[in-house]
Amino acid sequence: MKVKRINQLEGVEFTGGVSFRPVLEKDNMGFSICKTVVPKGGPYKWHYANHLEACYCIKGCGFLTDLKNGIQHIITKDVVYLLDENDEHTFEAIEDTILISIFNPPLIGTESHNKKGVYEKI
Repeated sequence: MKVKRINQLEGVEFTGGVSFRPVLEKDNMGFSICKTVVPKGGPYKWHYANHLEACYCIKGCGFLTDLKNGIQHIITKDVVYLLDENDEHTFEAIEDTILISIFNPPLIGTESHNKKGVYEKI
């Protein structure tokens, strides 16, 4: 059994915010969990070409835009969105936003967006 406290973790800065990562590949759960804090601003281009991601908004408000078709979704508290490897998108935080993000395959822990908004395979 493991117990982790978010306030005891170092955040990993990325394009558009900071990510606190209590569950990583080394935990052998088959996924990772992150608390993603996105301050008001953007839009930021993100594309998880090497991961599947599920995001659960627990605070704030933002616009998620699918870059394939231009469809925009408003993301607010208690909204979940799912992304596969093909979902290039932007996120614009209309107010400070907190997302709980689940990645498969799990993150190692140091990943950050490259110039294309992608987490590289490490």
